[in-house]
Amino acid sequence: MHGFRGVSRYRTVWISDTHLGTRGCKAEFLLDFLQHTDCETLYLVGDIIDGWRLKKSWYWTATQNDVVQEVLRKARKGCQVIYVPGNHDEVLRDYTNLFFGGVLVKDEAIHKAADGRTYLIIHGDKFDSVVKYAKWLAYLGDWAYTILLSTNHYFNQIRRWLNLPYWSLSAFLKQKVKNAVEFISKFEEAVAHEAKQRGVDGVICGHIHHAEMRDIDGILYCNDGDWVESCTALVEHANGRMEIVHWTENTVHVPVLKDQRLTVKAPA
Repeated sequence: MHGFRGVSRYRTVWISDTHLGTRGCKAEFLLDFLQHTDCETLYLVGDIIDGWRLKKSWYWTATQNDVVQEVLRKARKGCQVIYVPGNHDEVLRDYTNLFFGGVLVKDEAIHKAADGRTYLIIHGDKFDSVVKYAKWLAYLGDWAYTILLSTNHYFNQIRRWLNLPYWSLSAFLKQKVKNAVEFISKFEEAVAHEAKQRGVDGVICGHIHHAEMRDIDGILYCNDGDWVESCTALVEHANGRMEIVHWTENTVHVPVLKDQRLTVKAPA
C-alpha cells in the first residue's frame, strides 16, 4: 500500500526531475513519497536541484528543505544513495565519484537487478539535441515551461477548492501536441539504442518528464518521470520486477501545506 496507508518497501527506487528550487516542484508529494518508501538503493537521476532557476532568482521552501533532509536521513540509515546529475544540476558533474553527506555522485551508473538484468542509469540530456547543440533555445524553452507550470499550479488550486484530485494540465497538453509526442518517441529510441550498444538489458533515465516503460528493440526502456507534473517514480521489487508508481493516484490525502519561503540569500 502507498502513501498514508503505510510504508512501501522496494529493492530500488529511481526519481528524477524534482526541480527543487522552483515553484513548480511538488515538494509535498515528493516528501510524502520519501517518508513512506523504504529501499536498499535510491537513485537520483538528475535535475534534482534546479540550478538554472536558482541562478536567476532564489526560491527555496521549508518543504523542499525537508526533502533534502529526508534523502540525507535515508543515506545515514544505510540506504545507498546515488546521484546522477542532469542538465539543470550539471555543476555536480565536476564532482563525480565523490560523496556528499553519504550521497555518491556518478556521471552514470550500471544497476544489476534482482533477476540478473543490467540497466544503464543516465539522466538523458545528452540525447536531447536542443540541450546539446542549442543551449540558448533550451533556456528559452525552460522559461516557457516555467510559465506553463505556474498556470498548472493555480489550475490545481481551483481543483483542490472543488475537492478534486491533482491533475497535470501541462502533461495533458504535452501529450496532445504532435511535435512533443514525436520528440519523446525519438528520444526514447536514441536512449534505447545507446543501451543496446553498451550491451545491457535496459536503460533508466529521466529528463523529458514522461514516465514510460516499454520494450524497444529488445531493450527495456524505463523513464521515471518527474515531480513537477506527474509525480512518478520507478521502483524495483524484490524479484526484479519494475513498476512505475504514480504517487498522486495512490496517496489518500496529501495535506495542503502553508509552506513558508526560506529567506536565504543566493550565493554570490
